[in-house]
Amino acid sequence: MATRYAYSIDLDRCIGCQACTVACKTGNEVPLYDAYIDIGDIVTGKSPNFFGTFAHHRCFHCDDAACVTVCPTGTLSKWNGLTVVQAEKCSSCGYCTDACPFKIPHIVDNHVSKCIACFDLVQDGGTPWCAQTCPSQAIQFGEREKILANAQARVLQIKARYPNAQVYGDKQLGGLGLLMLLLDKPSVYGLPESPEITLPLAAWQKVVQPASVGLTIAALAATGLSFIIARRQHLREKASLNNVEPPAPVVETKPADESKEKNENG
Repeated sequence: MATRYAYSIDLDRCIGCQACTVACKTGNEVPLYDAYIDIGDIVTGKSPNFFGTFAHHRCFHCDDAACVTVCPTGTLSKWNGLTVVQAEKCSSCGYCTDACPFKIPHIVDNHVSKCIACFDLVQDGGTPWCAQTCPSQAIQFGEREKILANAQARVLQIKARYPNAQVYGDKQLGGLGLLMLLLDKPSVYGLPESPEITLPLAAWQKVVQPASVGLTIAALAATGLSFIIARRQHLREKASLNNVEPPAPVVETKPADESKEKNENG
């Protein structure tokens, strides 16, 4: 059975240093005007009891990934629990942007842009750039079962300080490939408590997509049948041409001598 990978981000350890964003942009050669990771400050409460934390806006690598469901070109796909990208296939249709409940994918330079899970690096046994670089070890990466167990153990350690602390992503959308150790309720971080696939997308999954697959198969079958018929007709025509007798040689006749014509008429 293939390994299912996951990230975790411990927001009790995150210091908001932006090292992960820089490492991600550098390692993945992300343009200066784009980013796979965005970190923002959150401050709540009233003086003198302010509460400060950081929010990480990045791909959650949903197991039941809406972006993968609606992608018509196979640009987005699942690999060992991660949602990976083949940008060269992208038609920049924007379906993934509309479908994602977290609004993560976006179109840049005519192709989808989002965390690519450092696919080449991970496939070769390496660790994603963000996890390699995090100085406070807030970002972890590895087998999902171990990552989840570690995150759940950390929640128990910090519950005394943060009563609302929880692991976000354990069950949501089939289990997320990015588990966040939140210090407060998801709404504080701008996250939906229970992210859901929208009704139109559910219809796409259950009706439109299967129907389109059926129509595609039918179209391919019809195309194949037409090809067979056309080829058979071509072979019959070729055979009939090969069996036709060559045309009879043309015998040239010379015009009658003019003087002879005159004598006969005279």
